[in-house]
Amino acid sequence: MSTAEVLRDYTLALQSRQASLIGRREVLNGRAKFGIFGDGKEIAQIAMAKAFQLGDFRAGYYRDQTFMFAIGATTIQQFFAQLYAHADVTADPNSAGRQMNAHFATRLLNEDGTWRDQTQAYNSSADLSPTASQMPRLVGLGYASRLYRELESLHHLTQFSRNGNEIAFGTIGNASTAEGVFWEAVNAIGVLQAPVIISIWDDEYGISVPNEHQITKGNLSELLSGFQRQPGSPGGYEIYTVKGWDYPALLETYARAADLARTAHVPIIIHVTEMTQPLGHSTSGSHERYKSPERLAWEREYDCLRKMREWIIEQRIAPPGELDNLERNAEKFVENMRSKAWSAFTRPIYHERQNITDIFERIAATSTQADRIQAIRRRLLAKDSLLRRDLLSAVGEVLLLTRQESRPPGSPIAELLEWKGEEAALNEERYSSHLYSRSTSSALNVTAVAPVYGPDSPNVPGSQILNAAFDALLARDPRVVAFGEDVGLLGGVNQTWAGLQSKYGELRVADTGIREATIVGQAIGLALRGLRPIAEIQYLDYLLYALQILSDDLASLHWRTRGGQKAPVIVSTRGHRLEGIWHAGSPMGAVINLLRGMHVCVPRDMTQAAGFYNTLMQGDDPGIVIEVLNGYRLKERLPSNIGDITVPLGVPEILREGEDVSIVTYGAACRIALDAAEMLEIVGISAEVIDVQTLLPFDRHSLILESLKKTSRIVFLDEDVPGGATAYMLQEVIEQQGGFHWLDSEPRTITSKPHRPAYGSDGAYFSKPNAEDVLAVIYDMMNEVNPARYPRFQ
Repeated sequence: MSTAEVLRDYTLALQSRQASLIGRREVLNGRAKFGIFGDGKEIAQIAMAKAFQLGDFRAGYYRDQTFMFAIGATTIQQFFAQLYAHADVTADPNSAGRQMNAHFATRLLNEDGTWRDQTQAYNSSADLSPTASQMPRLVGLGYASRLYRELESLHHLTQFSRNGNEIAFGTIGNASTAEGVFWEAVNAIGVLQAPVIISIWDDEYGISVPNEHQITKGNLSELLSGFQRQPGSPGGYEIYTVKGWDYPALLETYARAADLARTAHVPIIIHVTEMTQPLGHSTSGSHERYKSPERLAWEREYDCLRKMREWIIEQRIAPPGELDNLERNAEKFVENMRSKAWSAFTRPIYHERQNITDIFERIAATSTQADRIQAIRRRLLAKDSLLRRDLLSAVGEVLLLTRQESRPPGSPIAELLEWKGEEAALNEERYSSHLYSRSTSSALNVTAVAPVYGPDSPNVPGSQILNAAFDALLARDPRVVAFGEDVGLLGGVNQTWAGLQSKYGELRVADTGIREATIVGQAIGLALRGLRPIAEIQYLDYLLYALQILSDDLASLHWRTRGGQKAPVIVSTRGHRLEGIWHAGSPMGAVINLLRGMHVCVPRDMTQAAGFYNTLMQGDDPGIVIEVLNGYRLKERLPSNIGDITVPLGVPEILREGEDVSIVTYGAACRIALDAAEMLEIVGISAEVIDVQTLLPFDRHSLILESLKKTSRIVFLDEDVPGGATAYMLQEVIEQQGGFHWLDSEPRTITSKPHRPAYGSDGAYFSKPNAEDVLAVIYDMMNEVNPARYPRFQ
């Protein structure tokens, strides 16, 4: 390595440390809200960056600033822009100000939502704060390289891989290795033999808690030693331990590790020990409160910058005076970058302030509230650390004060109202855009293709309907891979994948261990790298294992990168009406409220489910399809176009027309509603039954409102707990669609009991709604309308 390269590395490390120091100052002086930094980790991250090549991926955490600087994926000015929460994708390409500082992401998508060439970029999947949550997606990011290398049908996708030569680099702090998803991911990567390098930055603390309370024996290397691969035995990891201040040893370790992972697809763990954290965990507190004087003295002695400086002098690479000059220049450079970031962040806001305070002055010139308006104006002009919320608050005050004054077009008050409306639209775009795809490939653009039946269309069990649909998907698109517990050899517990592994191979239809969080994570990583995974979670109740990853990572990904990344994962699961506490749940309220950013499809039968899979596969948003558990043996006619049928998202279907009451439901409850409608018909009550088909999105065209206009009464039915998805549907129709104005009776919800469904047929009957419950509720509504015609009978 040349002298110039060593000094460049040292300079970058100095600049990164200054970014931490100055960033901390900016939080403490009130210019930024919170700060978490990568001080003490600089030298190891520079070594990792040297092993990182074009096409590689990172799944890291919020200490990796030096690495991101080193690969050129983030500049120091952009680092400060994110610290200030600059809501502009040019200023902060990581998240456009939506995530707190040090949460990094590279932009994998063009402005139109299409993929960029990943092989020509240094790629970083989007960071998230929950500890160890970056680990599940690391499984898929690494495993994708195996698929790209071993599946010839993928070799044409050259914008995503160069024959599977890419490594997925994961980083994690020592304390976060106590999380279950860390061990689940390490195990899954080892089983899959994915080319992954996991770096553990070990500074011996997790905030105030030392390793002895985090890790068995307090020693991660000893704990991980069981994963060490053995000569002559398949599987396992190559494991290295290296000190975080030893610059030459770090360079050698990462170079050797990357060569092995890249060429042989061997997973690797690098335990980087003796790291320090000079500024403590974050700006929320001081580490002097919990570290002993001896520990603090050791950290000063073994600070990686100090040790590298000593090594440079010992090796006679540069004299102390030259290094002093580099240190002074680093501080000046970073301060200059900070100043540019602050100016770029504040300049537009100050310009907006000048605009509205000028309007305030014109309003005050003719207003009876002139003194109070001028006071608001002076207060706003005097404010130093200005935010847009300060502007909107002041505007609101002035509009409230002048609420009884004339507002003709062209007047200052009308101008202020216009500014407020424009600003609201801009802030909607700044902070709320891109929850779902805006590309032409959005699943919302997929139009309906109805099933086609011929005179010879057979009646087959529902499981065969889905089996035919999955066969068509796999045949049509080589990017489609499916995996989950029992999906491969067995063909799924309900035989929906039967025979497909033998037809398409073990890499495309695969079994996994019992590891729901990393099944989802595996899908996220694969989808980020251009594949189209279908991840099966065997039962809806078991989705809870993966719900944190689904919610914190997958559902928020497109939003928190402001359209910079997408992972079009399809999660396949089943639930509802089987018997037993953990096989009959319907936690839809939890699902729809935690998974905003995903499409939630709730088909009533397997033909409809097949349509949803086809629709989602044509789109580029993540989605979940919840199949009805007791529908696999029920007979359905097999469409001749099973591979082509699509069901539009957010478009309810009227299953039975009626005049007196609208029953809004989905999934397994559709059959109950139809049975109840038959019973109601006997007593002269005409019920309209509506299948919402998807809960996210919900009735995009207000079709349910049109039904309510006709019937003037509405009931929401499902198998969730009280206040769950029925409350959501009620709010959507009554409040969002304006259904309140069309009601002649109080809207009602019919749900399961608050507890889990009890076992046995009677347990299910008395735990979940049934046709008799629906009849009773609707008959009671009609009794209130016309007691003489509908007298009480029970």
